[in-house]
Amino acid sequence: MVRLTLELIGKSLNQKNRRDESLAHYLRKTTHLKLSNKNIDIIDDLSLCKNLNVLYLYDNQIRQIHNLDFATNLRHLYLQNNCITRIENLASLIKLEKLYLGGNYITVVEGLETLEELRELHVESQQLPLGEKVLFDPRSLHSLAKSLTVLNISNNNIDEVSDLAILENISHLIAVDNQIHHVKDLEFVLGVWTNLRKLELNGNPVCQKPKYKDRVIQQSKSLESLDGKEIKEMERQFLMNWKASRDARKKNRTESMMNEHAPYLHFDNNDKEHPHFPIYYFPMTKEKPNFAILSEMHRPPYSKESHRTAHEEDRVTEKISHLSLKNPQNVQKNLSEPHLLRQMPL
Repeated sequence: MVRLTLELIGKSLNQKNRRDESLAHYLRKTTHLKLSNKNIDIIDDLSLCKNLNVLYLYDNQIRQIHNLDFATNLRHLYLQNNCITRIENLASLIKLEKLYLGGNYITVVEGLETLEELRELHVESQQLPLGEKVLFDPRSLHSLAKSLTVLNISNNNIDEVSDLAILENISHLIAVDNQIHHVKDLEFVLGVWTNLRKLELNGNPVCQKPKYKDRVIQQSKSLESLDGKEIKEMERQFLMNWKASRDARKKNRTESMMNEHAPYLHFDNNDKEHPHFPIYYFPMTKEKPNFAILSEMHRPPYSKESHRTAHEEDRVTEKISHLSLKNPQNVQKNLSEPHLLRQMPL
């Protein structure tokens, strides 16, 4: 265990720079402290360093951020590659502009509510439990919405970035080696970030999608560099013209379809309450007539007299058929003389 004390700082200082002045006097006016790679695990009282602007503490064994309340003038803090599990105790660093926390054990980006001057945040390559990803506290994002311009979230199992859209002044996003799969997961932030100049997504599954680069350029009019490659203005203009032409064709097809169905659009006076919801009436298909039903409809009404007459006619027809087989000549004669037909026995 190595504690960061004033004595340790004194041993690390270059004696030529100090000359004959005391350690306390020197620490009061110093602005930069380089204490990286010294196996430090605990930050002790450094309150004499009132004017400290830059503090290098990377590549140590620090487990907790504390005892930095004195550093109200601190602008750059380097804490990458330590054993930090939580972002905390930074409320007094109101002038902090750059914060480096990569290579720690942080699972939630939080505790940044008072850092309204922060311009760069680096939280890449956290040592995460299996299957987890880095999350962002909405309160911290809201506090950084106006100030943050550079964000490094590489290698943190991140699969979507829509929560980051509130960071409206982002100009450089570094999100390589994550789990972003689809361009549509980027479309929202690309449309909001009007100051975005550089975007790095190497190592994400989305980079293997067809037309990935074209679609990203079409979504962001301000982007100047994608995955380390410059975007030329001629290339952007070509893609923008192609997109405009495609959208125009799509619009024409939609209008044509609407015109085809125009004869079936009907508006009633009662539709004034809902002018945006027209009622569609489509012609009904014609059914084939059922002749059996029609014959039943035209059949005369039933009565006993009509039933008896029809029965007698059937018996006469049957009798004629029977007699025609025996004596066709007599039947022909009787048919020519109807009065005789009435006298035929039934």
